[in-house]
Amino acid sequence: MSFLDIFDVKKPIIGMLHLGGGTREEIRERAVLEIGQMYGAGVDAVLVENYFGSAADVEWALGYLRENCPGRVYGVNLLGDFAGSYAMAKQYGAAFMQADSVCGHLPPHRDEAYANMIGSVRDGAVYVLGGVRFKYQPVLSGRSVEEDLRLGMERCDAIVVTGEGTGMNTDIEKIKAFRAVTGSFPLVVGAGMTAETAREQLMNSDGAIVGSWFKEKGQAQNPVDPDRVSRFMDVVRSLRAEL
Repeated sequence: MSFLDIFDVKKPIIGMLHLGGGTREEIRERAVLEIGQMYGAGVDAVLVENYFGSAADVEWALGYLRENCPGRVYGVNLLGDFAGSYAMAKQYGAAFMQADSVCGHLPPHRDEAYANMIGSVRDGAVYVLGGVRFKYQPVLSGRSVEEDLRLGMERCDAIVVTGEGTGMNTDIEKIKAFRAVTGSFPLVVGAGMTAETAREQLMNSDGAIVGSWFKEKGQAQNPVDPDRVSRFMDVVRSLRAEL
């Protein structure tokens, strides 16, 4: 099976749960609300990440999803912790995990050990979404983009492409360049997609992770705005109807 096979629609949209809030109680209350808002508006999966919250908050949210959202697709990203993300995904029934970089960010003398770690962790139980030339990550491999992509495809189940930062547009030419190398291998746009750019970017990729644009005023730290999510998903549904 392919990562895309876990969805019953084309161009799946993954909503980012950033775990914003003040106190632990506020983080959890907001997480429950935002999970319901995103699924309710038609988002195909939720990705839980400790962007604002802690690893403990991530674990709590995954437990909530397992117990209260049967049949829903969800994933996890413990930032900078590939093995921890994979283990937590298995423990809480998450279909996938995300790693911000699976290739390109390390110098050659460190890359081999990292690749071996990935190989020792992956057992087929969890799909891996892996970034290559990802936002905020250095490029230290000494390899070409094509070489990094081809190695990356060996280390994950879907490549994630981004622009320069959170909420910042992923240039369409970069998406097309990645697609030219990845071919039929799943390619996911991981940052900066908006209702205005969704159609063109999704025509050149297989899906998207959306975080900032779903929030009030398009700012990652703000709560989810259900109207923005619905507007975005209307664009996606229109595109799907044409495919």
